[in-house]
Amino acid sequence: MLAPDDPHRLDIRQISRIREVPVILDACRAATGMGFTAVARVTEDRWITCASLDHVSFGLLPGDELEVRSTICQEVRTCRDAITIPDVDASEVYKDHDTPRRYGFKS
Repeated sequence: MLAPDDPHRLDIRQISRIREVPVILDACRAATGMGFTAVARVTEDRWITCASLDHVSFGLLPGDELEVRSTICQEVRTCRDAITIPDVDASEVYKDHDTPRRYGFKS
C-alpha cells in the first residue's frame, strides 16, 4: 500500500473519479476473457494499481504495487507497441518468460 504522502495517491484519486472506469475494465474483461483487468500507473521503477476488476482473486486493490520488473511493462515501454499473447505456451518469446509463469496467465 502507498505511503500517505506518496505523490501517486493523486493518480488513484483521479482514476476513482472517472465513472466510466468500471465499465471500461468490464469491457476489457469481456473482450479478452481475462479474469483480472486493471488501470495501473506505470513508471520506470513502479507499477501501482489505480483501479481493478478482479474475478480470479488476484488480490490487487488501488494503491497496491507489483515489482515493475515482474511485469511485461518494461517490454511495452521499450518497444512502444502493443504486446498480445494469444497463447503463452505457443509463443517463442513468452513461453519461458518469467511474467506469465509468475502470475499464471496463458494469454
